[in-house]
Amino acid sequence: MENRESSIVFDKERAASYDERSAKLAPLRDALHLLIRTILAELPADARILCVGVGTGSELIYLAQAFPQWQFTAVEPAAPMLDICRRRAAECGITSRCTFHEGYLDSLPVTDAFDAATCLLVSHFLMQPEERRNFFSQIAARLRPDGYLVSADIVSDMSTPAYSSLLEVWLRLLRYAEVPAEEVKKFRDAYGRDVAVLPPHEVESIIAGSGFSQPVLFFQTLLIHAWYTKKGIDKKCS
Repeated sequence: MENRESSIVFDKERAASYDERSAKLAPLRDALHLLIRTILAELPADARILCVGVGTGSELIYLAQAFPQWQFTAVEPAAPMLDICRRRAAECGITSRCTFHEGYLDSLPVTDAFDAATCLLVSHFLMQPEERRNFFSQIAARLRPDGYLVSADIVSDMSTPAYSSLLEVWLRLLRYAEVPAEEVKKFRDAYGRDVAVLPPHEVESIIAGSGFSQPVLFFQTLLIHAWYTKKGIDKKCS
C-alpha cells in the first residue's frame, strides 16, 4: 500500500464508477466472499477484522451482514473510495461497528490485536518484493497469534504462454463488464509495470516469509488468486 505512484489512481471519478463497472463481475466477487466467510466462520462471535485496502467496502459489508457482532477497521489511502465505504456502511446500519482510517498501515494507530485481516487486490501494487514482504509483515504485526490473513491478487507467470492466453480472456472479461477500451488498454499496459504480476510460488514465498504459515490457495478466477494463512506463533513480525 505504499505504491503512491501507480498509474491506476482511485480518484473521485474512478471511485464513483468502481462498483457500477464491477457489477457484471459480481458472480466472481460473490464466490470469493462466500469462501472467505466460510474460512473465517470459526472466529469468535465478537471478532475484530482488519480490512486492508478496503476500497468501497464490498468484503466489509458482506462479512458485517453475515456476522452481526464483528468489529471492523477499514484502512484505505484513497479518500474517494473510503467515502463510498463509509456511505455504504451507514446505509447498511453498521457504522457503529466500523473504524475508518484514511491512510496506510504504518499510520494506523496501535490497537488490540485483530483476529483476521483481509487484503484483496492490494499487494500487487507493491512492485518490489521486499516492499511487499514488509507490507505483509505489518499486517502480521497487527494480528493475534494464529490470526487469519486472506489475501488475493493478480498472479501469473508472465513469461509463459498460459499467461498470454489468460490475459486475453481476462481483457475480454473486462470488455464484457463494459470497461471502456482505453481503460482496458491501461490495464494491459500496467501489468508488470505498475502491477507486480508474479508467479504463484513467489507470492506464496513472500507471504510465508512475512510471519505467516505456508499460504493455502483456495480460489482462482483467471488471473486472480486468493490464499488464506495464519500468523505464525513462533515468528517475529515487524
